[in-house]
Amino acid sequence: MRTVFVFPESEQASVVALLDRLSPGQRNPWLVDGCLYGELTSAGEDLYADWEPEAVRGLTRACGRLPGWALQVDVSGRVDGTVEVRRLTLALLVRGGVAVDDYSDHPWTAEEIADDVTVDGLRFFDFATYHERTRQRSDLSPPAQTS
Repeated sequence: MRTVFVFPESEQASVVALLDRLSPGQRNPWLVDGCLYGELTSAGEDLYADWEPEAVRGLTRACGRLPGWALQVDVSGRVDGTVEVRRLTLALLVRGGVAVDDYSDHPWTAEEIADDVTVDGLRFFDFATYHERTRQRSDLSPPAQTS
């Protein structure tokens, strides 16, 4: 699974209502577009436990505070999911907020996502470029020594 954390400025109840419309009969996790699994998570549930300190600082700067909750969106590995995750993220950020994906620590705004902005060579949810970079780095690594 690939993951995006969405920190909408909207009230949590509005986010739940949107997800209920997109995924009738399911709740926490919501299944959206057949490949996105959305789940509300709060800071009290170790939301930031696996985050690098710089990523937490960047999110705090972007939001003006450390958000107390997020919608964690897991994207099935059996599909590309880019179109679906962009569409859902933009709907969730309609009143502001940011999203953070697995591939950079950049807090993405709706405008940046919609405009396909590149930050440090990556776009929002740009797993293909990220994996290509990672593969190229591993190809350049010296072979492991054996004893």
